[in-house]
Amino acid sequence: MSRTLIAAGGRIAGAGLLILAVVTLNFALIQLAPGDPVEAIAGAAGGMSEELRAQIRATYGLDRSFLEQLLAYLKQIFSGNLGYSYYFNQPVSKLILQRLPATMLLVLSALVISVGLGVLFGVLAARKPNGLLSQSVTFLSLVGYAAPVFWTGIVLTILFASTFPIFPISGMRNASAGGGLVASTLDVLWHLVLPASTLGIVYLAQYSRLTRASMLEVLGADYIRTARAKGVGEITLLVKHGLRNAMLPVITMIGMQFGNMIAGAVLVETVFNWPGLGRLAFDSILRRDYPTILAILACSAAMTIVANTLTDLVYQRVDPRMKDSQ
Repeated sequence: MSRTLIAAGGRIAGAGLLILAVVTLNFALIQLAPGDPVEAIAGAAGGMSEELRAQIRATYGLDRSFLEQLLAYLKQIFSGNLGYSYYFNQPVSKLILQRLPATMLLVLSALVISVGLGVLFGVLAARKPNGLLSQSVTFLSLVGYAAPVFWTGIVLTILFASTFPIFPISGMRNASAGGGLVASTLDVLWHLVLPASTLGIVYLAQYSRLTRASMLEVLGADYIRTARAKGVGEITLLVKHGLRNAMLPVITMIGMQFGNMIAGAVLVETVFNWPGLGRLAFDSILRRDYPTILAILACSAAMTIVANTLTDLVYQRVDPRMKDSQ
């Protein structure tokens, strides 16, 4: 029990140091990036005097040295204050809380699509590795993996919103939808189909390939041949004896790819005008809204680290060897 607590404490401490390093690096990179937020504010306002520019710099601390700004920012972050948006003129934490649910809905939906269908296709392809289905899964996986996310989104938009006008292509809700809970939920899900599918297709290809390769390795093991010789049914053999061990690398991949999926959400939300953190990041970059950009980067890093920690815990539950080592 003590070893488990020590390991958990070490993991939490490591996660905290990693977040500190990411926040510091993000701040340094933003400071080195070209552009001036005061000039962006002046451009949006149609121009302003030098006195007003100097006042804005003093208000936001932009007239201080890099080290002074960094220390003030770290103190602010670890006190729970994400800053104040230059452009949106409101607390960044409020902006994050408004946009976070939409992004999490998009990312988790894409994760369910990619993992669920990817594992299913991989298992079916592993049953007959030289069959037509296996070859089709391999081909579609290569195509899906090679296609950029924004290109996939444009193709799906043309196909299912223009050629066959089935799904909406912009936003999260329809203004003319009913106000009831059921009608509102169905409306959001209807708008979610194309963005979630766009984001999930790339990772579906990876999970199907990985599951197929892992299942082929597991199905060639001695204990699988022994179970088959004992007359164990094919479904039981695949699901109970094969899939559980084959899922171990898939679980690892989920934790590794979660951060990439959040990054991919920026492009998807921009293409489909989805009102999440990705769209907010895109608008903030265009307007040099540094506090909002830094907060989004810190939030994304924290979600990625939490996802990796949860992946470790799930891995320990699934892999019996990890249980025995504790």
